[in-house]
Amino acid sequence: MKLAVAWVALATLVFACLCVKEMPTAANPGGEMNLEGKRIAMIIAHEGFRDEEFEKPYEIFTSGGASVEIVSTDLSEATGMLGKKVKPTMLIDNLSVDQFDAVVFVGGAGSQVYFDDARALSIAREANEKNKVVAAICIAPVILANAGVLEGRRATVWDGEFIEKLESKGAIYTGNDVERDGNVITANGPHAAERFAAEIARALTE
Repeated sequence: MKLAVAWVALATLVFACLCVKEMPTAANPGGEMNLEGKRIAMIIAHEGFRDEEFEKPYEIFTSGGASVEIVSTDLSEATGMLGKKVKPTMLIDNLSVDQFDAVVFVGGAGSQVYFDDARALSIAREANEKNKVVAAICIAPVILANAGVLEGRRATVWDGEFIEKLESKGAIYTGNDVERDGNVITANGPHAAERFAAEIARALTE
């Protein structure tokens, strides 16, 4: 009898392990979360986005079941700093914030094109006002700062002059690899891309 109970318990445990998706952790930030039904806009520069900052979050989002639109200023093939080719699926001018649960600005040198871009700043501002998840990585948090989204909020960014740009707009720079303050998530570079994506996924499933 005891042996039978033990086998039932073991079988139940194995079944549970097979059925539950692995959650992101510090050791495994890329663990899957159920993002079925979530819509995410990833905004990239048409030239010079950072490859890893697009690739790793995109993989995590789509593997979790999210629908991801790749947004840029042109629908022709976009090129990353390390040579990655990506075909945007939506023009930034056509992005409707109401259709998305999260707006993510991908970094890289090219993202500076959005620093003072009226449409990009408007998207960031509207997404924050509507309590969407608003995220940016590498130097792209400057976009959020210039939109007024980071005023009085903890945030991080690449380094050097970009820290000054955040602080000049009222952000509380922390220097952490990934920082979350409410619905706003920032990260400081490609090494933090997986943790950045995991934090966005976590925010979308809370």
